[in-house]
Amino acid sequence: MTDYRDRLRVKPGSKVRLKDVDPGYHGDGVTTADAAAMVAAYERQLELGQLKLYAESRRSLLIVLQGLDASGKDGVCRHVLDAFNPLGTTVSAFKQPTPAELAHDFLWRVHARAPGKGEVAVFNRSHYEDVLVVRVHGLVPRKVWSRRYEQINEFERQLGASGTTILKFFLYISKDEQLERFRDRLEDPRRNWKISLGDYEERSHWDEYIEAYEEALERCSTDDAPWYVIPSNRKWFRDLAVSQILCATLEDMDLRYPEPSVDLEEVRRQYHLAATGDGGRKKVKPGKGRPER
Repeated sequence: MTDYRDRLRVKPGSKVRLKDVDPGYHGDGVTTADAAAMVAAYERQLELGQLKLYAESRRSLLIVLQGLDASGKDGVCRHVLDAFNPLGTTVSAFKQPTPAELAHDFLWRVHARAPGKGEVAVFNRSHYEDVLVVRVHGLVPRKVWSRRYEQINEFERQLGASGTTILKFFLYISKDEQLERFRDRLEDPRRNWKISLGDYEERSHWDEYIEAYEEALERCSTDDAPWYVIPSNRKWFRDLAVSQILCATLEDMDLRYPEPSVDLEEVRRQYHLAATGDGGRKKVKPGKGRPER
């Protein structure tokens, strides 16, 4: 099977031209049924990997999701990242800054939501908004946002030095596919709430956003914090690629359960006493207790 971590990764220092990437790419001979089975298997691996990360409590994982409107950021959270236990996982959506956030540097609100030891943090939009929407709409001068690429790289280096593994996914859809998804939102009453007139205003800046993404991908894909361009016109392939890359990364982290902090033989002795000498109450045979949930 294709190694999507290698195929879709933005190599550090490479030139990015999104016009050369097919957002409709969906693997080599992979069917939707194949993908569903593989994603289910990957989700089991993700569940186990996160449990080890939480138990080990020495390192952390940061997952960054970026993409134009309707690219599937929420979909990845629902269909892939729901494999993670909410205990030890946080999801942050970085929207328009509050007055308090604007009173600080642009990374202030982001750093506060970085993962702690043993945690997975998901950024549904992220610090990259400050070189994307800020750039496209001229919210700060060019001399300000142009310095932010290196500031972002330094921020991510600091996270990496403290034990955080970083994965960044750009969910790439075509302009036609985006319009199809806008139509689906319009026709589905359950999704009407997601409609915003601003979505159509942002579509008028499509080319400017693509240019902004290209520069962010070029300048901020590093060995320690790589960017992946995920062709996302087909949602099932998007989920397959993201889950495969996540699983391969967790495997490379070589996570291990910590050694027990108690004397297991003494605990077994105490258990035996409790199970066989409980004042005449019903005895519990070792190994026949209540199963774990």
